[in-house]
Amino acid sequence: MIIKFQATAVIPKFVFAHFLVGNAAGLTQEQWESEIKLAKHSLLDGFALNIGQQDTNTDQILQKAYAAADAVGNFSLFLSFDYQSGGPWPANKVVHAINKYKALPAQFYYYGRPLVSTFEGVSNIEDWPSIRNKTDCFVIPDWTSLGVQLFAEVRHNVDGFFSWDAWPAGADDKTLHSDEAWANVTNGKPYMMPVSPWFYTNLPQWNKNWLWKGAQLWTYRWEQIYRFQPDLVQVISWNDYGESHYIGPIHADGIPQGAARYVEDNHHDAWRELLPYYIASYKLGDRSKIRVTKDTLVYWYRPNPNNSGSNGGTTGNCPQQGQQEMDPASLAEDKIYIAALIKEPSWLMVQIGSNNSITTLFASQIGMNTFEVPFNGQTGNTTFSIVRNRTEVAYATGPAITTNCTNGVINWNAVVGSS
Repeated sequence: MIIKFQATAVIPKFVFAHFLVGNAAGLTQEQWESEIKLAKHSLLDGFALNIGQQDTNTDQILQKAYAAADAVGNFSLFLSFDYQSGGPWPANKVVHAINKYKALPAQFYYYGRPLVSTFEGVSNIEDWPSIRNKTDCFVIPDWTSLGVQLFAEVRHNVDGFFSWDAWPAGADDKTLHSDEAWANVTNGKPYMMPVSPWFYTNLPQWNKNWLWKGAQLWTYRWEQIYRFQPDLVQVISWNDYGESHYIGPIHADGIPQGAARYVEDNHHDAWRELLPYYIASYKLGDRSKIRVTKDTLVYWYRPNPNNSGSNGGTTGNCPQQGQQEMDPASLAEDKIYIAALIKEPSWLMVQIGSNNSITTLFASQIGMNTFEVPFNGQTGNTTFSIVRNRTEVAYATGPAITTNCTNGVINWNAVVGSS
């Protein structure tokens, strides 16, 4: 743990991570327990378990998950019904699943009722009054494709709203505008705010091949959460390898066909090292109560410069969602992104390749500092250090920035590491 904070009486705020159950078919209960321990160490409260109705082994996986969460303790789970992967859920199946798992010790209850969410499902909105009646569940769905105005007409069917709008469209940074709109239209009901560190997918079998701007998304989005103070937060995602926004460990048998090229060796675990600070900031609403106990530097960047190979047919933005198609290189800048969580003001040293110049940066404030360092045509392994009073207090090395692309195709995913 890299922070300490003063406890308050009651903090009715929660942070979950979206977990694709379909990517966890090979996990043993012991591996589930390991995943949960990692999540707890990051101060996550639980997992939102994404399940598709076509998966034949979902119950077997869920039983392991709930048993593991119970064994570890103080970690909650809730079901998130995926209405796009494998088609819409029949209402009777939703009722059966909720009632089957709601009595288990690890089930998360919100306002005294078992929490349930969705991924889309706008064609089945009218199912939910009956589902709620038969399960007494607390429904916070993601119906982002419906739009704010139409959701206002059906919000009486549910108990809150979860937005999937976690990424910027185009070259501008993600703003709070959509969060403000969704929070307002819930009309006083709870709003679950999304946060995600990245997005790149190239899965032709599902007609998916685009990226959205990542850059400092992970850090400035958490700053927005700190200011906005939503009722709940959901991280997208723990293990969606195919869309490159995973923050959990990589399990090879969970990587979708075709994604190994840009997922293997592109570990994102270090992004979690910033979570204790950001989650404590959000829950406390006052950073003066937080004390940084360890100097930590987290870095991320793409391993290939954006002119080093074929773009693989990848588009910037998603034309299938009505967005303007852009050159992916215009959204994926050749930069290293750095977050330095420090105990005292310090100097940061960054170098790309052993023969290139060292970039010196000054982290002036106790707590979080963020920086960007352009590639400037340099390649080679990366090195990072935090220096204070002429003493190196943290050090890290990262994999090479290289023009050698796997199969000649640029890897638009991020590599992530830490000191």
